[in-house]
Order: sequence, then C-alpha cells, then structure tokens
Amino acid sequence: MPYVNIRITRTEATAEQKAALIKGTTQLLVDVLGKNPQTTMVVIDEVDTDNWGIGGETVTARKKAGK
Repeated sequence: MPYVNIRITRTEATAEQKAALIKGTTQLLVDVLGKNPQTTMVVIDEVDTDNWGIGGETVTARKKAGK
C-alpha cells in the first residue's frame, strides 16, 4: 500500500491541479512499480507561506521581495 506525501505552499495550486497531482502520482506508481491504484494513497499538505523558508527567509517575505 504505497503512501505519497506532497507538500506545497497553500497558495500554489487550484483544486483541479491538486486532483491532477493525485491522479498522476497514482498512475506513476501503477506504471513504474505495478502498484494497485485502489490501495495507493496520495496526500497533499498545504503549508502556509509564513511556515516555509528558503535561504533563511519565509516564502511570504521572498514573494514580497519579488524573489
């Protein structure tokens, strides 16, 4: 029973995009590893940009600075 966890910032993806990620990730596991799609779990965690840091700055600060 595969479990895949995808983490993205909260403002990054629409509901349609997240559905496509779930479908595509499931299909990838079917194609590459022969996994059963009925027992494959994909979880998308959305992290607030204030709680995600890159290069010593929050994503919120980086976006405000145009980085």
